[in-house]
Amino acid sequence: MNKPMSSSLPTSPVQIFEERLNARWTNISEARRLSINTRAILKCELSGVDSEDCSLVVSGSLARDEFTLGSDIDWTLLIDGQADPDVIETLPRIVSVVEEVAGKKPGREGTFGAMAFSHNLVHQIGGEDDTNRNTTRRILLLLESIAIGRSEAYERVVKSVLRRYISEDDGFQRGHGKTHVPRFLQNDFARYWRTMAVDFAYKRRSRFGSGTAIRNLKLRMSRKLIYVSGLLTCFRCELERNKCPAFASDPAGSTTAECLTCLRESLKLTPLEILATSLNAFPHLDAAGRRAFDAYDNFLGMLSDNETRDHLEKLQPDAEGLDATWQEARRTTHEFRDALLEIFFDEQSKLHDLTKTYGVF
Repeated sequence: MNKPMSSSLPTSPVQIFEERLNARWTNISEARRLSINTRAILKCELSGVDSEDCSLVVSGSLARDEFTLGSDIDWTLLIDGQADPDVIETLPRIVSVVEEVAGKKPGREGTFGAMAFSHNLVHQIGGEDDTNRNTTRRILLLLESIAIGRSEAYERVVKSVLRRYISEDDGFQRGHGKTHVPRFLQNDFARYWRTMAVDFAYKRRSRFGSGTAIRNLKLRMSRKLIYVSGLLTCFRCELERNKCPAFASDPAGSTTAECLTCLRESLKLTPLEILATSLNAFPHLDAAGRRAFDAYDNFLGMLSDNETRDHLEKLQPDAEGLDATWQEARRTTHEFRDALLEIFFDEQSKLHDLTKTYGVF
């Protein structure tokens, strides 16, 4: 199997923040390097499985640039076009390559490692037909996904999903509120975050405590970061409204096309990049931002250490209280949480008011 190596990587908002603080987040940097390299391998090995109407999409840590040697690869063959009975023939090839690269299968819930169709993602937002699986696929398509290879179908679906959130949000479109935040989209991000928290309890019970510690750690760190990036993306519409050309000519609102373009560009960043972008705009939050990224770097370090990860995956709930590894992980999650609280409830920026209005009620 080909092993392309990434040499020099493009500068990211995380690196800009890191350099400004004279920090060194080696685990974040290494995870990014490994993510880019792994995606390059998949693109090389799976050339030809996609088309104008079909994109191979990865999500999870590989899409967030947080891939470690112990990570699995969550993938979806996203279909947006005429039904092709031959497309299923590509699945065994994808499965074989992904398992060889990652060394393990996707999660057992069946959300990934299969085909997904654009109709469900675009048209089933809310209601009884919007299952946990469909919601997960749609929200992660927006917040942590990237196409491997051809991206025509992927981009069409992402933009179609965003268009639904924007075009059906009357308050956002017509500028009824005092602030300009896409509430339909933000509410779905919030719903997914709460669904993940509830499903954690469900999985703990249904799996008899197996894997609880590692899932708890991820819920408090990477899953929470996904929600953070969603909130900041929605808040950005208000925080940067004066930079929007549409508002310059019409302060009461902007066009769907312009909002769609802005949101799409923001969501091309990884969750860590979205957080870093916000922090780069508010230098007075450097101390809190430093604590958040220090904690996240420590989290990725724990996941990349085989012994630590294996220990947390096997740790039983009744042994967590006296376990030194779990207590260290728990302290890391508290540092991350407290730093985020300071950022989102900062009164010097507008984040405090936006968080109260949209994050609470």
